[in-house]
Amino acid sequence: MVPEKAEWLPRCPTMVRFCKGHKENIIMLREREGRPLAIVAGVIRLLAVPVVFISTCLSQQTVRVIPKETHDVLVNPGMGIETFQRFRNQSINSGFRWSEVGPEQAVADAAEKVDFPDSSVAYLRWFWHQLEPQQGHYRWDIIDSALEEARRHGQTVDIRLMPYDQRDPLPQWYRDSGARRINKPTDQDGTIWSPDSSDPLYYKFWTALVREAGRRYDGHPYLNAVDISTVGYWGEGWGPYLPDWATQKALIDVYFEAFPHTILTGHEAGAMGYDGFVYAVKRGTGWRADCWGNLAPGGSAHSIDVYPVMLARSGLQDIAWRQGPVSLETCGTPGSWQRGGYDLRFILDQALQWHTSTINIKSTKIPDEWKPAFDEFQKKLGYRFVLSRLVYPRRVKAGAMMAVSMLWNNVGVAPVYREYQVAIQIGGAVIPVPGDVRKWVPGNWLYEGNVYVDDALKQGNYRFRVGILDPRTGKPAIRLAIEGLQPDGWYDLGQIVVE
Repeated sequence: MVPEKAEWLPRCPTMVRFCKGHKENIIMLREREGRPLAIVAGVIRLLAVPVVFISTCLSQQTVRVIPKETHDVLVNPGMGIETFQRFRNQSINSGFRWSEVGPEQAVADAAEKVDFPDSSVAYLRWFWHQLEPQQGHYRWDIIDSALEEARRHGQTVDIRLMPYDQRDPLPQWYRDSGARRINKPTDQDGTIWSPDSSDPLYYKFWTALVREAGRRYDGHPYLNAVDISTVGYWGEGWGPYLPDWATQKALIDVYFEAFPHTILTGHEAGAMGYDGFVYAVKRGTGWRADCWGNLAPGGSAHSIDVYPVMLARSGLQDIAWRQGPVSLETCGTPGSWQRGGYDLRFILDQALQWHTSTINIKSTKIPDEWKPAFDEFQKKLGYRFVLSRLVYPRRVKAGAMMAVSMLWNNVGVAPVYREYQVAIQIGGAVIPVPGDVRKWVPGNWLYEGNVYVDDALKQGNYRFRVGILDPRTGKPAIRLAIEGLQPDGWYDLGQIVVE
């Protein structure tokens, strides 16, 4: 009598492979007396050994692969912990301090290995006076150098153009242009010349810089993303001198016009910049926060009193991350968090709850006691792709269609925001697999369909390899959380015969 949950097999030999100790054993179960056999859980249990692989008659025609998942930190494009104002393998900031002034030329790499996580993204920002020291004369050599340094270090860059802050003033030519100043020298903040950003001259000159940057760099392969920067210190869109809403909106709009082919990381999500944040997200960006992890008592803790309140109030917390990256910058540094007795678990979990892709910790050292927690954090940050199951024919014909089934799982907290191509490689032939990986939000994603086997392939045995490619280079660009990685970035997952 066959149990109710039996799996009926075709009328053909069936192989059950299992392991006992270090010895592999194979049992051949054949049909008897013209009746199909059934394999049931009870039969397997009677063997009293762990089952490794079960293949039916179908396995004579198809190969089913269950890749083994890996659990190491993956360094992948457009996600992870960023370097700040420098590139990978360059010296980090000491103590709890950093500089807001972006690098103007290449610097030497460190002589020894730096105590900092490996990184795929360098985050750099420059003040207006650095990039346009004279009206209409732009120092694009600064950004050109940064993009070349990114290429040389195997990174891409996120950038921000900043108007000024309390230490770095607006360009002298702007202050002498007849533009209006909004504060007085005798004011509390009077040591710095703050512009009236409702002045048409501010819009004219600031947007000229943004537009010229867009003409030169929009779509550059080593430019990962651009911050929307408008008014106030560091361009974060907050402070006592905000312009009218029409001007704020126009200053945001120019980024969509200047960088139509570049990811915009969104508007700083400070309380005073709330309207700008909402407007930019509704236009299709993600968002960024520049004081993540602030748990200071007194009613002004950004990670308690500002960002979560703003996200809940706007109703955009489950929308923004689906369309653009969430990028967080530490308030202070991890070292200052530790010194202040902050709850690290709360801070890291909050970033994951917000579906964060990139983190800027100011290129400072992570306290030794916190490194294991940051390692586990990095395994969840951004996207993390696992190929859970692969089914393909054991034999195919060149110049014919091949049925393929791929079950993917994004076990990270966010999608990837740039275009990449899933592909199969058989011999020298690269076979694209239809689909848009940018839609792979956390969870399972399935491809079941037919792909064309290159008619130039000669008969023979080949390795069946899988990769996610950069469309520009045609080479594997994204590491998967599975075994099988080869030196050229492809994943070797089995054998296939071309007839």
